[in-house]
Amino acid sequence: MTANFLIGLRESLEATLIVVLLMAYLTKSGRRALLPRLWAGVGTAVAVSVGFGALLTFGPRRLTFEAQEAIGGGLSIVAVGLVTWMVFWMAPTARTLGSELRSRVDGVADGAGWGLVLVAALAVGREGLETALFLWAAAQAGGESGTPLFGALLGLAVAAGLGHFLHRGVLKVNLSRFFTWTGVALVVIAGGVLA
Repeated sequence: MTANFLIGLRESLEATLIVVLLMAYLTKSGRRALLPRLWAGVGTAVAVSVGFGALLTFGPRRLTFEAQEAIGGGLSIVAVGLVTWMVFWMAPTARTLGSELRSRVDGVADGAGWGLVLVAALAVGREGLETALFLWAAAQAGGESGTPLFGALLGLAVAAGLGHFLHRGVLKVNLSRFFTWTGVALVVIAGGVLA
């Protein structure tokens, strides 16, 4: 359960930080009227991620045991590679993520109304799909049934609470140190899934 909590916390906090950055920028730039579009994109990303997780969980059930094992093994390798790559990619990218998101928002905010929905859906959806895939792979590797979801939901709740406090300015977190240590832990967990 601890590994799934950490996966849920780390990946959800990345998505939460993106949402907090976008909310703050829309508010500071006098575009509060666009917040519902942001939330529509976030909702779309969450729905797609949950659907992907359900497809991973329930889709292969009618297949033969060998086919299930082949799919499970292949997706586990993909999940390990993806999470490991994201940990190393996030280190240098974190410094410019805010300015990149702001420029994307500026590019679509004054255009047709759904550009911001797409920016939010893609930014949050990437984290959601990665989370679904890695949680599924971790559950397959550990042979767990109900606890992966509980641990991940607990991590998601903690990330949402941290995001709320960060947005309100109540909490200051050394994000560099947080992502460094959780990144190390995720690489270790990925090694366990690979094994």
